[in-house]
Amino acid sequence: MNKTIALTVTAGVMLCAAVRADADVAVKVDTGAPWIGYMNVFELPSNGGGYVFGSSWGTADLTAVFSGDVLTLGPNTIGDPDPFWYQGGGGPGAPGNKTMDASMYVEPAAGTYAGQTVTFEGNVLSNSLVDPYSSVAFIKDFAPDYSSSVSVSVPLTPGPFSISLAADADPLRHVQYGFETIGPNVWVTDVEPYGKVEIAAVPEPASMLLAAFAAVVCAGAGVTRRR
Repeated sequence: MNKTIALTVTAGVMLCAAVRADADVAVKVDTGAPWIGYMNVFELPSNGGGYVFGSSWGTADLTAVFSGDVLTLGPNTIGDPDPFWYQGGGGPGAPGNKTMDASMYVEPAAGTYAGQTVTFEGNVLSNSLVDPYSSVAFIKDFAPDYSSSVSVSVPLTPGPFSISLAADADPLRHVQYGFETIGPNVWVTDVEPYGKVEIAAVPEPASMLLAAFAAVVCAGAGVTRRR
């Protein structure tokens, strides 16, 4: 066999093995996915940091919004001037009175990823959030009653990210993947100085070419990825 061809095939088989080892399921930041919003609200650390409540929210209310193929995450803004939400009452310049833990995620039907390794990938275009705000990409595998979970996460620093989690084989468990942004709520006119995160909703072209090459090599080598 020609040495160059042999090296290419060897590299391809190694890539194929890596694809099988790293991900049975690959998911991405897809504008067409059924994204869900959930907000957990806490007292500020200065008020003890205790849990207040949690409930489903619209993704735009988190704040998490797609514009074309770019997802923007930012500090939560609430238009209610009640002192519950803002110190001294809401309005320009009023400090937020709660810590907002905003999750935007996709959750397929229970058991969809049971026993499989899920890999979540995206490309962070920018992150200008300032302290105390933070945002991460995550995968979480919840117990059937959501009482506990195992998870993996990575801070949203500029550049590509890729995280993987081996999901439990229990078909009643729930796997979520998405983003979690934490920090005090901000009056809408004051939000700009606190920054935002922008994430590409499609993989980089090189990643797509690599995946296509892996698929061709795996098919040629008689390797089938487990679904």
